[in-house]
Amino acid sequence: MVDKIRMKTLLVISGGAEAVPGIKRAKAMGLHVVVSDMNPAAPGFEFADDHLIASTYDLEQTVAVARDYHINRCKLDGVICMAADVPLTVAAVADALGLPGLSLEAAHLAADKLLMKQRFLRDGIAIPWFSAVQSLAQLQQIVNERGARLIIKPVDSRGARGVLLLNEDVDLGWAYEHARSQSPTSRVMVEQYLPGPQVSSETVMVDGIGYTSGFSDRNYEYLERFSPYVIENGGEQPSSLSNEHQQEIIALAEQAGRSMGIMNGIAKGDMVMTADGPKVIEIAARLSGGWFSSDQIPLATGVDLVGAAIQLALGEKPDIEVLLPKYHKGVAIRYFLPQPGVVKAIHYVDEYAAKPWVHRLGFFVEPGEQIGTMSDHTKRAGFVITIGNDRTEALARADEVINNIVIEMQ
Repeated sequence: MVDKIRMKTLLVISGGAEAVPGIKRAKAMGLHVVVSDMNPAAPGFEFADDHLIASTYDLEQTVAVARDYHINRCKLDGVICMAADVPLTVAAVADALGLPGLSLEAAHLAADKLLMKQRFLRDGIAIPWFSAVQSLAQLQQIVNERGARLIIKPVDSRGARGVLLLNEDVDLGWAYEHARSQSPTSRVMVEQYLPGPQVSSETVMVDGIGYTSGFSDRNYEYLERFSPYVIENGGEQPSSLSNEHQQEIIALAEQAGRSMGIMNGIAKGDMVMTADGPKVIEIAARLSGGWFSSDQIPLATGVDLVGAAIQLALGEKPDIEVLLPKYHKGVAIRYFLPQPGVVKAIHYVDEYAAKPWVHRLGFFVEPGEQIGTMSDHTKRAGFVITIGNDRTEALARADEVINNIVIEMQ
């Protein structure tokens, strides 16, 4: 990507470890970078020109500190989040300061899964059957009418918190209360469980036209092991789906992005290829986490997705040519999913970190820490991203790392 942006100021909301590659990219584009985060020791602060202390989930607090910086210290030209599910905070800052970016309406749709599904239903976007659930009695009635094979989840949470795949053995009272407890507004919904290959897509929307460079097959091999919790164990590129099916999913993701009002920005899709065609689970109006937008997509396709998103956040239009995949190389990510307990030691990390085909290897826990039940994605213990000449080689290498690094438990 040719860097045309100079001497502008970008606010990055969230300074977590996964935001660091994006912060570095913004710096490489010649930008003055300000990072906001509640954590005074946020990793992203080290690479920023300035930082602001504010919770990424607190709209009023973030708007207040951003406005103060904008008026009294340095004019902000754009705002973005990277690997943080806070599009509503981004939109609130953009709206308050008159910056380019996602509208508040689109951000509200992205933050509320029930509103999102209602919009998709209105616009004829292919989705699973769904319903709000306002009581245990209503949930029991739905199960009686439609069967137990349903997904129950909070309307407004993230990271698979509170997401359960119901079956005949799951206590509905417990499931309802568990999902509700993970919702900031205590709201719950259910939707039809869709069998079929699941895909993570990432689309850059430019003037309402989508350019999809991110397309990864999602791995749910442990649904039975962790039942009723729904835990994703990474993904791999290129996809094993036919080109025809991939194009159908890409077209649907673009339609869903437009339905939400994402005309210039990112539409990150959770999609399923069913026997009846592709359907949308969710669309996130932000750059993805899991090192997908920052690492996996560039490795697999050569597309600088983060750079394009930064340009859009500043009101610039990226060169369409740079959004088109240059190649399709093998990339895989897998997670460490140990049994609950206290971590005693992690063995053989250095040996595998030195492998030329290990792109990134990291852990979220260290010796002495407690690992709980694998109830959501925040409980995963670590990850590895591997590369290969093709999908099969990359995946075999990821499995080798996962199978040979030992997380010893007390």
